[in-house]
Amino acid sequence: MIKSADYNLYTPDGERFITIKPVNHAVPGVKLNVTGVFKLSEGKVSLGEIVFDDNMRAWEYTGFGDLTHKQAAEIAQYIQDRTHRELEGSR
Repeated sequence: MIKSADYNLYTPDGERFITIKPVNHAVPGVKLNVTGVFKLSEGKVSLGEIVFDDNMRAWEYTGFGDLTHKQAAEIAQYIQDRTHRELEGSR
């Protein structure tokens, strides 16, 4: 995932609007270096990060109670799916 995205998270307490911002770096000679780090926020409030391994399979959530594990897993799955679609589209 190379561009920021908004994600609607549906919870028992109501809908939450989460912004996902990938942390990418420009590298000389390469268009873009995807780091596997995604910052999460809700409005102006930081919710921590989801950090993937090099293969975008395993992940961890660095927030402190802002999201449940199940909610973070849902967002991580969205990031994985979107990243795979973007990579397929660039071939």
